[in-house]
Amino acid sequence: MRHKLVILAAWLILSAVAAPAALNVTHNLTAQGFDAPHSSSVWADDRQATLRPRPTAEPQLLRGVTLAQGRALAGAAGMPAAWLHPVTGGGVLLLPPAGTPPAAVAPYLARFQAAGAEATPVTDRQLGLALNAAAESTLRTSLAVVLPILVVLLLLVFGSVAAAAMPLVIAIVGSLLALGAVDLLEDHIVLSTYLTDIVTFFALGVGVDYALFISTRFRQALGRGHDVAGAVREAMATAGRSVLFSGIAVALAISTLVIGGTSYWRGLALGGAIAVAAVLLATHTLLPALLSLLGERINWGRLPVLRAFRGVWPGLARFATGSPALAIGLGAVLLAVPAVFGPQLAMRVPANLAAMLPRSSQLRAATAAEGAVSGPGALTPFVIAVDYPTGMTDAATWQHVADLTRSLAALPDVASVSSPAGLGVSPTQLAALMARPSAAPPQLAAALTNFVNPAASPRLVVLYATARTGPDSAATAALMGRIRQAVAAATPAGGHSGVGGTVPTLHDFDQLVAARLPWIIGAVALVAFAVLLAATGALWQALLGVAMDALVALATAGILVLVVQRGSLGLQAQIPNTGVTPLIFVLLFGLSMDYEVILLHRVQEGVARGRRPVRAAREGLALTGSMITGAGLIMAVVFMALLSSPLEILQTLAVGMTAAILLDTWIVRTLMVPGTAALLGRYAFWPWGRSRGRHARAAP
Repeated sequence: MRHKLVILAAWLILSAVAAPAALNVTHNLTAQGFDAPHSSSVWADDRQATLRPRPTAEPQLLRGVTLAQGRALAGAAGMPAAWLHPVTGGGVLLLPPAGTPPAAVAPYLARFQAAGAEATPVTDRQLGLALNAAAESTLRTSLAVVLPILVVLLLLVFGSVAAAAMPLVIAIVGSLLALGAVDLLEDHIVLSTYLTDIVTFFALGVGVDYALFISTRFRQALGRGHDVAGAVREAMATAGRSVLFSGIAVALAISTLVIGGTSYWRGLALGGAIAVAAVLLATHTLLPALLSLLGERINWGRLPVLRAFRGVWPGLARFATGSPALAIGLGAVLLAVPAVFGPQLAMRVPANLAAMLPRSSQLRAATAAEGAVSGPGALTPFVIAVDYPTGMTDAATWQHVADLTRSLAALPDVASVSSPAGLGVSPTQLAALMARPSAAPPQLAAALTNFVNPAASPRLVVLYATARTGPDSAATAALMGRIRQAVAAATPAGGHSGVGGTVPTLHDFDQLVAARLPWIIGAVALVAFAVLLAATGALWQALLGVAMDALVALATAGILVLVVQRGSLGLQAQIPNTGVTPLIFVLLFGLSMDYEVILLHRVQEGVARGRRPVRAAREGLALTGSMITGAGLIMAVVFMALLSSPLEILQTLAVGMTAAILLDTWIVRTLMVPGTAALLGRYAFWPWGRSRGRHARAAP
């Protein structure tokens, strides 16, 4: 308050510096990071990366030409027409045979481009860039959708233009600062392409909520006759204190994602914590400066507000505290209905990266066309890396390779195996060639670079197995298990082996998340308990808060099953993505602390002024019910905007977060928390909580 102009100037400068970085934040984000460190699949992929195979021509999506035009151009250029294939939705796929050198395709590609065709490689890298572009599009589209709705909701909640502007200002500058910080970090650590959308909308929602709580308390203090300085002090000592505890809870909850043990989860943990820290910095410096500067002008631009619901919260408060057992039971039943389906929740990262793109994407269609021509398993071949105890100049090594090749080829659902044993050279001859590489015929030497690199790894041989079924097929997952067993059985004593490729890598990631998820949930529950206990001094409230959050989490899982997994509300049925589903439950535990602390602190203020717990709970809900449910509705609307995203992973986040927030604010905080406070009576804030609200005695 004393240095408000300095604070405002500092934030203007900080926002101006952060804005360009925030707008450029997607330049080095990645769609990768879904792997399990130290797993056999990562080991195999790392070994394969040491090979130096001869370059081969990449499939190309040709836009701007029809199949007939493409075949005419191919005939004129002398290119086989069989290399061209139709793509659903328009375009042509140029798919040269495996092993075709890029130089052999370049003249044909130049001819197509000269005729007006646009060529795009159909590769994992290009698919990742397309995901980045879709994430950027989501950010722009969703913000365009949500900001006008937020303005309307804030005007309804506050009833004045100036008051409604405060939360928006805090949310926007907090988002800019958070994204600017992410931009500085993305060159140094692995950060997911989805992080910008998650950080932006999370900072936006949290910023609006926190500023709403504090500015509402400021206006209430002004309405009771406090001067501006006194109103700011009361708002920060009460709502500001609650927001600080809430922010700490949310930041710590998100930080538990590091237990996931991968670069992907570390990036989300860091990005989420940065978002909360940026918003807390804005709410505890910029917001009090703005409030002290505006003063009574906070009510400028008064609008007619809805008065029909004025009696709703006192009525609900009388019901929840007058019939606490009934209120708690009703809330439990409402949560139990979707919670019944919660145990059916499954999680999986799609092995086909193209499946994460919008269904309208031509790259996705081109990938499907490639799978139809080459076989669905060709999109994600298995990588079998074996480090033999004998060297490459030993015929025994190549005999082991031949035996392993036969074992793999005999497995059901294996379409083909690519191996040195298929080059038409005996194990003895291969050993002799490895002893004198210069004696190998050029064509054979070029073929061997796909499997060995004696200079980098003198005992390593890499094979490739292709499934008959697609990357996300249950048959392919079952085949992966059989391949791993066959490779382990064929690896001689003293050797080391692993099975990599997209399918095993993502399977190991899914398994790692499944194993770590109970630890993450346990850690976030412990954080919630510790923060609630520290904030309220009430053991029972802390325990009950965690228990009710667990019930909401199970109900949210049930809604994900019904809406996402089974497909409803206009969404295609899909397995919820492992890369976002745990985040929903972590954010649930963190955000629920916001509303819990705000409500319990208001109840404790009443207890500290001598009210009986039942009356204090009734007054607490009557005073904060509309604000908490309004804040929850605003937060839900923010996440609901992600339903406009073409990315199914962000649609899953939208469904899960919307359900979790509405269940928490409209059922748990409205019925169950005041009900338990009334039912526990004088034990509600045992053992230290009775004195936690005494700083607010001055407020009538």
